[in-house]
Amino acid sequence: MQEGDDRTLLVASHDEGLLAHVAEDLLDDRELNIGQMPFLVDNIQSLEPDVGEPGTRGTLETGTGLLVRIPPWQCEEYGIDHPGGDTPVFWRPEHTTEPLLTQLESNLDQKHELFAHDDLPGPSDVDGDLFDGYELIKTFAVPVTVTEGQEMTYVLSKWEFNYTVRDDSHRRHLNLALDCGLGERNSLGLGFMNITSRTRPGETELEGEDAFA
Repeated sequence: MQEGDDRTLLVASHDEGLLAHVAEDLLDDRELNIGQMPFLVDNIQSLEPDVGEPGTRGTLETGTGLLVRIPPWQCEEYGIDHPGGDTPVFWRPEHTTEPLLTQLESNLDQKHELFAHDDLPGPSDVDGDLFDGYELIKTFAVPVTVTEGQEMTYVLSKWEFNYTVRDDSHRRHLNLALDCGLGERNSLGLGFMNITSRTRPGETELEGEDAFA
């Protein structure tokens, strides 16, 4: 990065009030410091990402690494070697996608319990999968500062997830993933998703791509 570069900072949350407070603070004081780097905020824009109404097809891509860990008591179920103790195992490609997708749904269930109305079904309460298909882009290990003065190395993965919105419940679940992120440690910026393509009912693939040009 060089002085004078333009950068876009995305702040995602299921809490609209929190986002409003962040925007208000930045409007009052246009200087934003990230670590030792000062930035000048020249524009603030509200975004409402939406996977689309039922029948919409699209692709979500992980904008940041996805953190998925397998609890030690589930490792035997998936045939994963565990070194012992209470430490979870980072998901890796050799573990297959079954434990990864199970953990993603379980984690999204927890977010649904926190933020959705009690009378609405969660991801595990409905028939059908969150995604039609998925493609692993890469896995990588990075050092992450989890608290001040404490650094841990996390094994992360980046993905493309394909979806077709089945109904209003499925739409809410996918939009919840957009608001809150998938997997663990979202407060550290991990697991956040971007819509990279979307084709609404009646549109052609080219028309859907034009919306994201």
